[in-house]
Amino acid sequence: MFRITNETTALTIVNQWKNWTDEELLLEYRYTGIREAFEELVYRYERELYNYLYRYLENADNAEDVFQKTFLAVLRGCNQFEADRKFRPWLYKIATNKAIDLLRQEKCFSLISIDTPMAHDQDCCIADILAGDEPEPFEDGMSREIVCKVHEAVASLPELMRQAVYMVYFQGLTYREAADAVGVSFSTVSTRVNRAIQKLNFLLKNVG
Repeated sequence: MFRITNETTALTIVNQWKNWTDEELLLEYRYTGIREAFEELVYRYERELYNYLYRYLENADNAEDVFQKTFLAVLRGCNQFEADRKFRPWLYKIATNKAIDLLRQEKCFSLISIDTPMAHDQDCCIADILAGDEPEPFEDGMSREIVCKVHEAVASLPELMRQAVYMVYFQGLTYREAADAVGVSFSTVSTRVNRAIQKLNFLLKNVG
């Protein structure tokens, strides 16, 4: 519904709206109802947001479902968007909440990754195992046992730690943007990330 699949349409959207900010596009759609303004927002974020959701949910169908629900919520909630706020953290807040709702419904846990050296091997980081572009994690001679233990350690992190680390390390959000996305302070995000790193290193210190 909200994915831009036609290349000609996508090119037209980019050329027409490329100099507009995300916030301007959303407000333009809110005040004028011009469909192309909203489509440009979808075009800008469809790959980035889908990849975020895929990594978070580890399921392509679930990621697609939450992607659609996210932009439907943006569409329905555009009248509540405050003109002086940033669109990107707002979008990620909606997407993350939708993903959490789905995970809770399915009673499963999202798996995240972290770009920090593992305690037992400074040349190997958790990101090497969990953050590849392809879903297959068994690369660079890593054993299935190590991969399984890393997944177990990451899954054992408290939910709020997983969220913060995932946003900062893999989606490239700043601590401030991640804080805005989940509605907490900058220091809270920093604390969650640091504690997650420490906990993962402790849990994985004897791996391998």
